[in-house]
Amino acid sequence: MALLITSRCINCDMCEPECPNQAISMGSEIYEIDPDLCTECIGHYDEPTCMKVCPIDNTIIHDPAHPESNEALWDKFVLLHHSDKL
Repeated sequence: MALLITSRCINCDMCEPECPNQAISMGSEIYEIDPDLCTECIGHYDEPTCMKVCPIDNTIIHDPAHPESNEALWDKFVLLHHSDKL
């Protein structure tokens, strides 16, 4: 499942540089996560780094609008980073 940044975001800029998929960018008012690019860091790290570095609890959550299995997240990682080798 992709992640979602909630309205609790204070725009501290901690999450954006941590994303290995460049899925996080500034939205109209707060940072946003592109669900097509978010793999919850599968393929890169053991846990989502954006959640780990966010200073406000429960600001970055699992996005209920984009449920995905770990297998689907892995497939997305492969397509994003290794499509030239497929």
